[in-house]
Amino acid sequence: MKKRENLGLGFEWQVIFWLSIWLTISQQALGLRPIREKTRSWSDEWLFGRKQEAEVGPFSAWNITGTYRGTWKFLNSVNSSSKFQDFQKENGNSVVELVAVPTKITGVHYVQGVVVFHDVFDNEQNVGGAQINLEGVYIWPFRQLRLVANSGKESDSGQEDNNLLSNPYHLLGIFSSQVFQESPRDRLLKRKLSPVNEMEKHCNIEIAAQVSRVASSENNGDKNYYHMEGLMESPGVGDDGDCFSPLLLNATSVNVEVYYNKAVNYTLMVTFISFLQVLLLIRQMEHGNTQSGAAKVSIVMIGQQAIMDAYLCLLHLTAGILVESLFNAFATAAFFKFVVFSIFEMRYLLAIWKATRPSNSGEGWETMRRELSFLYSRFYGILLGGILIMYQFHNYMQPILLLMYSFWIPQIVANVVRDSRKPLHPYYILGMTATRLAIPLYVFGCPHNFMRVEPNKVWCICLCTSMGSQAVILLLQHYFGSRCFVPRQMLPEKYNYHRRFNRDVSRTTDCVICMTAIDLRQHTSDFMVTPCEHFFHSGCLQRWMDIKMECPTCRRSLPPA
Repeated sequence: MKKRENLGLGFEWQVIFWLSIWLTISQQALGLRPIREKTRSWSDEWLFGRKQEAEVGPFSAWNITGTYRGTWKFLNSVNSSSKFQDFQKENGNSVVELVAVPTKITGVHYVQGVVVFHDVFDNEQNVGGAQINLEGVYIWPFRQLRLVANSGKESDSGQEDNNLLSNPYHLLGIFSSQVFQESPRDRLLKRKLSPVNEMEKHCNIEIAAQVSRVASSENNGDKNYYHMEGLMESPGVGDDGDCFSPLLLNATSVNVEVYYNKAVNYTLMVTFISFLQVLLLIRQMEHGNTQSGAAKVSIVMIGQQAIMDAYLCLLHLTAGILVESLFNAFATAAFFKFVVFSIFEMRYLLAIWKATRPSNSGEGWETMRRELSFLYSRFYGILLGGILIMYQFHNYMQPILLLMYSFWIPQIVANVVRDSRKPLHPYYILGMTATRLAIPLYVFGCPHNFMRVEPNKVWCICLCTSMGSQAVILLLQHYFGSRCFVPRQMLPEKYNYHRRFNRDVSRTTDCVICMTAIDLRQHTSDFMVTPCEHFFHSGCLQRWMDIKMECPTCRRSLPPA
């Protein structure tokens, strides 16, 4: 009998002991909860229903730090609150950035983060998405996440920025938005004009969410994916009603490894493209390796491409410095772009400049150095001026890029004005057109690019049409003549090398190029007559003019054939 009483008392003491531990943990977690006490709120009712679906048994701490992408929508389909009627959309996309840090209390993690709601406002307001800073706790034994954002109090965002900036997904998103979408000045202005700025002064924004693990069908090893589902409420300050109707949030963690692989694959693509461009430049320099051949190439066309490669070098180097974990990949792409513009394109630029100024080569070193200084100062001045222009007109970045990618137009105009014969190799025209299109089409055309830039199909079609039409015109000039598409009435007078000549001259004369006789009694297409009345075989003089545009006999300058 006593033994049964002892067993009963032991069981009761065990129940009391474990109940006291449970109450202690519950009170500690309750004391850290940043949500103010309310009775039967939407969040409490939703979490109560979700608790029944939670896992039962021993729990391990989940590290929920990372980026979550998903959707948001109003729980009641529309915003029924009358305080902030700017929330006209019913649903949209959202991005949540979280940083969880363990605390001294077992089972509780301190969480900081940012939530960005896209497609919140009407397009005519032009204020972009709504970004809200958050902080709170994650109670991992219950998989509950409680966050609050109250901008009525001054908060120190420096620590939060330091935590979030360690996320490469966040860093590259900021970088691409500043380069391709909006400038920091425009973003601050939109932040001030946004209804969210006014809403944060009068509302306590609270989020209650349940975190669960997601099974991935991909072979990712020990990589864990988490799904966050919860409610976002906005009780007004002083209990004067909700600012907007409750929002339902659904988001899943982003696979950072896949994101890394996309960035690395992009840098490999840029490196391979740079290598191809080096080969194409070498082929073109061999095609026009003479003074006459280099003088036919437009110096503006080569300079414009060199400036574009310099900008790409700076952009990739900046991205590598910003994201330390991807520095090697971006630095490699930046190095190859540096090689393209600083070694090959600048060397070709200098060769073209010398070919267009043959008289300056014999005036001494001082004159040559002065001309070179003027060339390089003008190049780097345009480079820095372009950076200032793009910063000032950042909202017009896509039209500016269309203008920059019209680099074939100066060569087309130069061919018409000079009546140049085959200045560019066809492989160079086709290869450069294809390789130059790769990067902008990836940034603005790929729907899943790692820069998270919204695709713009219309702009991509315009770019391809513009570049394709320029390449087609250059090929037509190469095979059918530089002025094949210009009406004959608009063409200037051109010297005819097969013109009539004075028949009183000797019937035979020697060609000083091949040192063989020319029979003037043959058809006039077999020989050519220069303005200085010297006779040469047609093939001999054409090959000579590909090297020098001067008479082989008297060194007088020759007009284009």
